[in-house]
Amino acid sequence: MAIVVVGGNTRNIGKTSVVAGVIRAFPEMRWTAFKITQFGHGVCSANGEPCDCETDEHTVAVTEERNGLSGTDSARFLEAGAVRSFWVRTRIGQLAEAMPRVRKELEAAENAVIESNSILRFLRPDVYLSVLDPATEDFKDSARLYLDRADAVLVANDDAGRMEWKGISRRLLEGIPVLKMEPPEYVTPTVVDFLAGRLAVKAAR
Repeated sequence: MAIVVVGGNTRNIGKTSVVAGVIRAFPEMRWTAFKITQFGHGVCSANGEPCDCETDEHTVAVTEERNGLSGTDSARFLEAGAVRSFWVRTRIGQLAEAMPRVRKELEAAENAVIESNSILRFLRPDVYLSVLDPATEDFKDSARLYLDRADAVLVANDDAGRMEWKGISRRLLEGIPVLKMEPPEYVTPTVVDFLAGRLAVKAAR
């Protein structure tokens, strides 16, 4: 089984589009897709709504998406061709509590693609792509922590030459290929070729 992880430095920069693009580019892989969301305090993991509960049943929720037309990110994965799709919600710092269910679904999967940075604490994927937006100052701690493990970084065409963030050392990016994204497709032929090469190496092993 191959595992591809797609992370990034902040929200709303195309990570979900990249996951959908990967699924669409390799339909023969019969992907099981995961969207992992970690909420802050005051937000319920069960439904993402404001909440002041602190009970155990509200710290983790794992839902299998069955409707590819529901409009959710996990539905986009089904629409792109994923065989199964899951939305995993936890409170910040509590992803470990969801891992038994995630591992169970991974064991049943032919191949998996996961949208998350924090999942790298619990597994080592075959490919890790980090989506970066230099126009956004925000840089998640989880993205910084694992940046040097990226097999490639994906940056929108116009921003590829100015990858600078306050507090982020350029040394973390040394030797990592920079692949250009082109919205709305995001996963360009160059990205597809890169992934095909890495997945072929996995298959050969």
